Amino acid sequence: MKNSVSDQAFFIESEDDEEDKDSIRGDDDGNDSEFSNYSDDNPQHQSKPSSLNPSWPQSYRQSIDLYSSVPSPSLNFLGTPNLSRLGSSFLSSTLTRRHTPEILPSLSKPFLPPSTDNQQPQERRSSSHSLLPPRGSSAKKLPHYHKSSKASHELPLSRQSSYGQSVLNGINVLCGVGLLSTPFAVKEGGWVGLSLLFIFGVLSFYTGILLRYCLDSQPGLETYPDIGQAAFGTLGRLIISIILYVELYACCVEYIILESDNLSSLFPNAHLNLGGYIVNAHYLFAIMITLAVLPTVWLRNMSVLSYISAGGVIASILVAICLFWVGLVDDVGFQIETTKTLNLSTFPVAIGLYGYCYSGHAVFPNIYTSMAKRSQFPMVLLASFGSCAVLYAAVAIMGYMMFGESTESQYTLNLPTNLIASKVAVWTTVVNPFTKYALTISPVAMSLEELIPSNHMKSHVYSILIRTALVFSTLLVALSIPFFGLVMSLIGSLLTMLVTLILPCVCFLSILKGKTTRFQVSVCVFIIVVGSVSSVIGTYTALSEIIRQLF
Repeated sequence: MKNSVSDQAFFIESEDDEEDKDSIRGDDDGNDSEFSNYSDDNPQHQSKPSSLNPSWPQSYRQSIDLYSSVPSPSLNFLGTPNLSRLGSSFLSSTLTRRHTPEILPSLSKPFLPPSTDNQQPQERRSSSHSLLPPRGSSAKKLPHYHKSSKASHELPLSRQSSYGQSVLNGINVLCGVGLLSTPFAVKEGGWVGLSLLFIFGVLSFYTGILLRYCLDSQPGLETYPDIGQAAFGTLGRLIISIILYVELYACCVEYIILESDNLSSLFPNAHLNLGGYIVNAHYLFAIMITLAVLPTVWLRNMSVLSYISAGGVIASILVAICLFWVGLVDDVGFQIETTKTLNLSTFPVAIGLYGYCYSGHAVFPNIYTSMAKRSQFPMVLLASFGSCAVLYAAVAIMGYMMFGESTESQYTLNLPTNLIASKVAVWTTVVNPFTKYALTISPVAMSLEELIPSNHMKSHVYSILIRTALVFSTLLVALSIPFFGLVMSLIGSLLTMLVTLILPCVCFLSILKGKTTRFQVSVCVFIIVVGSVSSVIGTYTALSEIIRQLF
């Protein structure tokens, strides 16, 4: 692949770039990682910026930062100049947009102050994404090419994310629609299966720490694809990126199913008559939601949506409170006598559902490299996983006790429709994914836009076509496989097990081979085996059940 950098390309970088390079090793914040001195034997490497650029996808950092954090609100449609910043961030104005090289349309004026030094453009190509492994290391070198993004995005923000902001970002990533299915997971696996929630939580916490070790192993590693490239070269970066993008795409499919199911429960008699063909409530609301989110997907700068979706933590807590209110205050009652201790026939489905609850590893590297004090990262993970595990367990136990064997894939579908708390829970469930859909599909769209030929007159039209096609494709998949719980179990078994359990261990062993202890190797092998077995059993069962219900 050859370079496609036009004369209009320039490179966005933090003013404190050199300081950040040192902070990657953790020296400035007291990073106690045993691997933080991995590059100490390579002083020449530390002082010399890399002239290499990473391969596809280059937009991963900026798109995932936007997906997982709350930048200053600014709004513009595809191909139009950015509007002025309207305010500061809500949860984390600190998750940095240290982008890779980008080509900006001639209509957009760069928001960079005049250079105060005599640096030449070539010298400024030292991107935070550049990977230059130490000589003699096992890490793979980057190829000498890159494919640039085609449109302007947000400018870098300072990396000063506090402990509290990092924890909130971690919880916001982990605590999503999986909360709605935890009672269903207990129903599928029985009370014994609830132990998987805590087992996967502990293992996921450990693999999160492994990602930190991988990032500290050498300068320039900032994202999950960066880790994949350091471990297995360009092929590793490509495979991991595709897995992460497929997971995001699948989540968008879940959003469509979720919206359709909940709106159908509110308006079960809604339908549309098209020349004798009746479109039922499920299909009708799926189509309406798709048309409603389509304009938000066309937005190039989605900071406003990111600002709103930051309320995901509040929304999750509110929906949980509504469940407890209905059960304890409105006195709906409990069906404890119908619950089961162990349900072997559907236990594998529960594996994927519990695994899905901890699908946040794609974002953890971004959170880590954005922290002011990176030595606090283990505590950030502990607080995030601990808080989410407690919330998940509380909702799972209460929901299953209330609805027993009649528990639906989303407990909001079990709530009595005549109660105010039920309406609050359902409408909160409807609004929250609506704001997150565009942020979730955006990384996938931006990665595909990188492949557009460098033609600024046409790239904006292509971008709109790509995003529109992605949105309608999620609609088709959602209508074809309208099984929220089973699709979630499939995602959790097939994709989350890879991203959360298997790949962190594999990358850790590859990047840091020769520097690991026997205990670390043993734990990694154990997690790989657990993840692989869970993935195979859960994926097979979920696919079999989907096929059975379709035919």
